[in-house]
Amino acid sequence: MGKSLTAIRQEIRENKWTGPTAGLATGYTQANLVILPKAQAYDFLLFCQRNPKPCPLLEVTDAGSPVPKLTAPGADLRYDVPKYRIYRHGELVEEVTDLQSYWQDDFVSFLIGCSFTFEHALMDNGLKIRHIEEERNVPMYITNIACEPAGVFHGNMVVSMRPFQAQNVVRAVEVTSRFPSVHGSPVHIGQPKQIGIEDVSKPDFGDAVTVKDGETPVFWACGVTPQSIAMSSKPELMITHAPGCMFITDMKDSQYSVL
Repeated sequence: MGKSLTAIRQEIRENKWTGPTAGLATGYTQANLVILPKAQAYDFLLFCQRNPKPCPLLEVTDAGSPVPKLTAPGADLRYDVPKYRIYRHGELVEEVTDLQSYWQDDFVSFLIGCSFTFEHALMDNGLKIRHIEEERNVPMYITNIACEPAGVFHGNMVVSMRPFQAQNVVRAVEVTSRFPSVHGSPVHIGQPKQIGIEDVSKPDFGDAVTVKDGETPVFWACGVTPQSIAMSSKPELMITHAPGCMFITDMKDSQYSVL
């Protein structure tokens, strides 16, 4: 029997778990995290509204509050993510396991839907998830697909990839289409070079996974997109989760299914 959500969150808070969260807390919705000073929060909110595929919003916190009141009222976003990234002027300057020394009273936090949510539904439909099988982080790539700019924010979409046998691709599309608030259906199927990916064995984030003969790479919009946006837009400060190291909410995956 797996560990409870409470036990997993405690391990993360105590820095006993600092790696990817795929496969953890089965059934509970995981979220990408973006933290910005209030001065940039409106522009980023607008960016998310204009780009709902890569940035489907689950919650926005009150300025200065680390507590996600709607999705995990007992949690603290300063401590409950396994690993955070600190971006300054578009440069990744540090990875840390808590935000105690970084937190500011004007911070606004954004929780963005994560494709880990629909992975359980895929597995329930008999589809195997390669990065979980291989105990790796999901592979993620910066594409040539431009996001709709908003205020100071602009840049290209990041996608995550999962390979499937050709006869299972349609089923994967059907299953994930039921989860529009956590990226929904794929944005691209096959032919990685068409979206600017030269080599699927060399992801920009996460780990490479095996793509077997006869398998088709399937690409979903990814909540790591804001990290690509940070590199393009170069805001003075943006804090995110480290790719694959998600915030686990109190919400159930089934609550985000439209069917």
